[in-house]
Amino acid sequence: MRMAENSETETTFANPGDFPRVMADIAERSRRIVTEFLARQASAGSLEEACDPLHIGDAFLEMTARMMSDPARLVEAQMGLWNDYFQLWQTTTQRLLGHEAQPVAVPDAADRRFKDKLWDESEVFDFIKQSYLLTARWVQRVVQDVQGLDGHTARKVDFFTRQFTDAMAPSNFVATNPEVLRETLETGGENLIKGLTHLLEDLERGKGKLAIRMTDTTAFRIGENIASTPGKVIYQNDLIQLIQYSPTTETVAKSPLMIVPPWINKYYILDLRPKNSFIRYAVEQGHTVFVLSWINPGRELAAKSFADYMLEGPIAALDQIEKVTGERRVNAVGYCLGGTLLAATLGYMAAKGDDRIASATFFATMVDFSDPGELSVFIDEAQLQYLEGKMQQAGYLDGAEMATTFNMLRANDLIWSFVVNNYLLGKEPFPFDLLYWNSDSTRMPAAMHSFYLRKMYQENLLSKPGGITLAGTPIDLTAVKVPVYLVSTRDDHIAPWKTTYAATQLYSGPVKFVLSASGHIAGIVNPPEAHKYCYWTNSRKPKDPDAWLRNAEQQEGSWWPDWQKWVSKYAGGSAPAREPGAGANIPLDDAPGSYVKQTLI
Repeated sequence: MRMAENSETETTFANPGDFPRVMADIAERSRRIVTEFLARQASAGSLEEACDPLHIGDAFLEMTARMMSDPARLVEAQMGLWNDYFQLWQTTTQRLLGHEAQPVAVPDAADRRFKDKLWDESEVFDFIKQSYLLTARWVQRVVQDVQGLDGHTARKVDFFTRQFTDAMAPSNFVATNPEVLRETLETGGENLIKGLTHLLEDLERGKGKLAIRMTDTTAFRIGENIASTPGKVIYQNDLIQLIQYSPTTETVAKSPLMIVPPWINKYYILDLRPKNSFIRYAVEQGHTVFVLSWINPGRELAAKSFADYMLEGPIAALDQIEKVTGERRVNAVGYCLGGTLLAATLGYMAAKGDDRIASATFFATMVDFSDPGELSVFIDEAQLQYLEGKMQQAGYLDGAEMATTFNMLRANDLIWSFVVNNYLLGKEPFPFDLLYWNSDSTRMPAAMHSFYLRKMYQENLLSKPGGITLAGTPIDLTAVKVPVYLVSTRDDHIAPWKTTYAATQLYSGPVKFVLSASGHIAGIVNPPEAHKYCYWTNSRKPKDPDAWLRNAEQQEGSWWPDWQKWVSKYAGGSAPAREPGAGANIPLDDAPGSYVKQTLI
């Protein structure tokens, strides 16, 4: 039989005689990986730093001490668990005797771990499932009930307790996952050998760290079947390549459209495939679209600051857009961290009397970081010092560090589902453009990223007038008077919508807030043709986001046409279509350019 057909290192055996050779190869590769891992750990610094850089142990020690100081509460919780188990034993016995019985614990409707029908049909697997759910929920309640913890420690304990309970789910183990057991019996264990091969490949690719392959990376080619909207690179500097896209309409809006994507990921999240490309949609609506494509920096750019990203990013792009189109006024879009930079740029331009941005649109963007959600568990002084130490050595923060953090926010979907699929079932991951992009991580220069984490996440200074200074200019978002369109997503785990809503109270100009269904990516990359999800609008902007939502009107489908209607008011009239290269700048390359192709996968 043929093993790992699409894997980087193929393992094959045609008859049982090949089995010893396969296992010997696995053993040798495992030995090499462990040796390299231990060597890196020995040079990583102190044992404490290598084992617990997030200081999770300290948080749980404090939690345990607080818990033991109130034994009555712990006994009460234990009695509740025993009572739940007693009910579970009763209902399971009834089912074994052929009677109907209502479950004691039911998974959430969105929980895909227990989708196999045997989790419900088999009394044994149903008992395993419910036993896990009862225990996991009990553990979560116990740690949430501990009194006396400060807010940050309580959130850290809650978050990592959930990581533990997610990891211990019966679906993650061969003996307690009916789908894996069935596959093992049907293939004679081939799935486990193939899964072990996948595991070793991922460890080898991650140089000892587990770099889970989420998609078939050979199925996508940047510039061919993703990031393929036609255009030209018309300018580049140390940090950006500026792409101008080819028009598809005879006339265009007079004011060009400039998109500032996050540099923590690559811009082509907005240009995955033609059917879900926001960039292509904007071009088809008659915009002359320019996109900043950020470089994937190395040690040589370690000293680049947040101010450099502003000056060499959107400010430099505005200069070039005016040069090639002759238009001063530009409509701007910022996504996530790119939106945070755009907001800071607007504050800088307001202080300088620069009115070149006619309107600003923000996709899932935080500018007030008072409640950044679960990402806050990774931001405290000890962790920042640890990260800064790593960045000082390398000159940048490796993209894999941030990718792991974001994946942990949705561990069941972005970690454990792939553990089951790749390692237990031994299957190849499906080709999925969004997950390819998610795996195509980028680095962050040391100086810029340290400033961002400290000034934004830790100290929340961007939302305070004069809280930060860029290029010698104090930044005051309350001085921003340009029209603003804010779109956030209801299930966002990276930029919580109630936190992004705080921006409605900061800007001085007209602000429209729109809330999309779904999450940080799917709620934004939601083309009208998909006929998916919905969004909410409300012409008022009360201080309380819940009050906004209570009085909001639900609209079906994508918010993209609503945005197009809004931004058209700032089009500045119409002009003949503009071809890239027709202006003052000679094209340097075809889109998507070379910066986006600097990949780590």
